[in-house]
Amino acid sequence: METSDRAGRAVLAAAGVLFPDGQGRVLVVRLPYDRKHPVAIPGGGWEPADRSPRETAVREIAEELGFTPRLGPLACVDWALSPSRPPIVAYLYWGEPLTAEQVAAIRPDAAEVGGWVWLTTEEAAHALPPRLSRRVTACLRAPRAAGPLELEDSRPVGHTLRELPADGPMPEYTGLAAAPGLGTAPGTGPAQAQADPPMDRDTYYATRPRIRAKARALFTDSDGRVLLVRLRPWSGPDDQYWTLPGGGVEAARETPRTAARREIREELGWAVEPGRLLALDWQPGAAADPGANPATGRDTAVLVYLYDGGTVTDELLGSIVLQEQELVEWRLCEPAEARALLPGPSWDRVAAALAARERSVGPAELVGGQAVGYRPAGEHWGHAERDH
Repeated sequence: METSDRAGRAVLAAAGVLFPDGQGRVLVVRLPYDRKHPVAIPGGGWEPADRSPRETAVREIAEELGFTPRLGPLACVDWALSPSRPPIVAYLYWGEPLTAEQVAAIRPDAAEVGGWVWLTTEEAAHALPPRLSRRVTACLRAPRAAGPLELEDSRPVGHTLRELPADGPMPEYTGLAAAPGLGTAPGTGPAQAQADPPMDRDTYYATRPRIRAKARALFTDSDGRVLLVRLRPWSGPDDQYWTLPGGGVEAARETPRTAARREIREELGWAVEPGRLLALDWQPGAAADPGANPATGRDTAVLVYLYDGGTVTDELLGSIVLQEQELVEWRLCEPAEARALLPGPSWDRVAAALAARERSVGPAELVGGQAVGYRPAGEHWGHAERDH
């Protein structure tokens, strides 16, 4: 089994939920086992049986808080690198605002949640640990129409830079001091004693399941034809596998955007900057989808970042230098031809990306190439929309 970083296989995944109330506040919880960073957003780590991060978020809320949430749109996706742990890709969703009855019915799992409370944006910025604080406040401060936000290390990149500064001021981290009443919040009773963590940090990371990550780019010409490349056959001369330019993220060393830039240079010989993130496609592994094929890398989930390469000129096409070790040829394809050459989910991803090009919003959230999530017409999540 291949486990190298070059295959993009050293990535952890997690999902959390932002529950807003009618006063513009957000629900946070206290982790009884985390002495260093006790304040968090409800949610947790992906498990192989979860078909998507959206399923992870729903499962974690049911386990932690005792109710099944109704999720709204994807708020952001964040790729977080750290020298002390594997990279983590974090999905953060908007939850439907909770009713008074739902709030009264919250029954936290004492081992997971030591208390909960509503915080304003400013309070949350100080109470949450720095990386999570940046992620959450980015979602709270950007207009909802800009979502999902693209973040790297919880800082805006791509289209998100139209709404937020690349690296704004970081609030002072004060933890529990910024969350008055946490641990004696309504419905939780008196503050619980600090619990011992279930395992040490290194053991936890070593035992968590990993996903693969890939970064690809959608290039078209002035006639709308899609640029595809054919991989060098693995099993024989008749083995024909077409795909968009791109490949695996070197997980511990680069972000998906950096990987897309590198792969374009290596495969095509182009020094170009990836454009807007058009789609995030989560492909479930065999544990969540019995029809997944381990021979094509589906022994675990695969997350594909698909960026806009833009419209290419004849001059740029004439400068293509294929990576001979991996690629055999390239071709500009009308949509119908691309659909015939690509595997079904891959074409679905391309079609979703082509549609996303026509909208000035964040990436499409996909599972196996199919759109997921929703946003009811006329309904706002969290703060009201703002003009920027």
